Amino acid sequence: MTFLDSAVWGGKFCSDGWRHSPARQPVTEPATGDRLGTVGVATAEDVDRAAARAAETQRAWAATSPQRRAAVLRRAGELFTEHAAEIEDWLVREAGSVRSKAGFETGLATGECFECAALPAHPQGEVLTSEDARWSLARRRPAGVVGVIAPFNFPLVLGLRSVAPALALGNAVLLKPDPRTAVSGGVVIARIFEEAGLPAGVLHLLPGDGAVGRAVVEAPEVRVVSFTGSTPVGRAIGERAGRLLKRAHLELGGNNALVVLPGADVARAASAGAFGSYLHQGQICMTTGRHIVHESLVDEYTAALAAKADALRVGDPAREDVALGPLIDRGQLERVHGIVTDSVAAGAKLAAGGEIDGAGYRATVLTGLTTDMPAWREEIFGPVAPVVSFSTTEEAARIVNDCEYGLSVGILGDVGTAMRLADRIDSGKVHINEQTVSDEPNAPFGGVKASGTGSRFGGPAANVEAFTETQWLTVRPDIADYPF
Repeated sequence: MTFLDSAVWGGKFCSDGWRHSPARQPVTEPATGDRLGTVGVATAEDVDRAAARAAETQRAWAATSPQRRAAVLRRAGELFTEHAAEIEDWLVREAGSVRSKAGFETGLATGECFECAALPAHPQGEVLTSEDARWSLARRRPAGVVGVIAPFNFPLVLGLRSVAPALALGNAVLLKPDPRTAVSGGVVIARIFEEAGLPAGVLHLLPGDGAVGRAVVEAPEVRVVSFTGSTPVGRAIGERAGRLLKRAHLELGGNNALVVLPGADVARAASAGAFGSYLHQGQICMTTGRHIVHESLVDEYTAALAAKADALRVGDPAREDVALGPLIDRGQLERVHGIVTDSVAAGAKLAAGGEIDGAGYRATVLTGLTTDMPAWREEIFGPVAPVVSFSTTEEAARIVNDCEYGLSVGILGDVGTAMRLADRIDSGKVHINEQTVSDEPNAPFGGVKASGTGSRFGGPAANVEAFTETQWLTVRPDIADYPF
């Protein structure tokens, strides 16, 4: 039996053990439409039961020694390495990842677990001064039960980056993966922690639709909700959580800018731009969605970027050596094509691509855009690179900031100029002489404006803030004297 053998999870979800479900959904390969298996679908009632059980088990898990919790996280990281090939196969077939992206994602998962293994040993508060004869402490306590709702594009790491720190800090977790990636974004994580020695009932895997997600948010035991996904859904979750007085950590969409400064190396800049726009078919919140190029370089850059796009082969990453795999489903494929065709109809010009290719989309370059065209204003979530020019640094800053999102910006060229430009940009992340897609387990990750509620992932400071509560504790040598 393999690590991810369907005999373990087929037709089931995981809630205090693997449970058969009367409701099931197929696991589908987007490149071919083939069925890869069947997962059990949870109901709102299942969520309620899981939340109650999680609240029971959480107290014992939080009382487990820091060394024991750290050991579970370390073992989870080791298991990701031991079973990397099998996990990568699922990322390729279920999520449409090309092989290199699948390997990168599995490596990030390993690093996330090792990074979070250190969290139980981090300082859990601070000693405060007090004007009275007592000790005064602010200590961090586990939030309790954490609800994690994860997307399809990097399904493994975007769920794990909340699951791992929440567990390490003594919380229980309800995980709802995207239905389209329930194995690579759900079953994999549940199996890893099951084998790593996490006690039963601490982590619950609850695949399902929006009703299941709403139940996770509304369960009284859930005190923190961590959501990664689209801005409209994130707004709805934030509103619902706010009414229930729960914290919601929201990592949402992006329409990220890559600025190419005068004097930049055009060949290297085009390579960076192609990677930023076309990695994983552009289905990344950090994808380079706007190329802002100095007027002295824009023609040369566009030609170089178009040549890169034309050379990228589209196909089935499980059976071919390709640069671009399928989009996640037909609806997303048609949406991307609609944005491109609507923009062309409005006057934009195709320098490359613009065509559906089987279950995928050709790497596309658009020029001649105005800022009101959909390919410029919207988060496309496809392999499309719109290009405009600028003349001054002030104009570049204005174009970058003229966007509802603020997640990631790359600036290519002179470092001094880039530093001054970075100081004028509204963005959660700025990368000088790099493109927009970057993530490391120890680095804070998050956006501003419609991209979310700031950095609530990555590194001890963000993770402790995200998944614990602060408790004020005082201690004095004797019972105090009171005037009553």
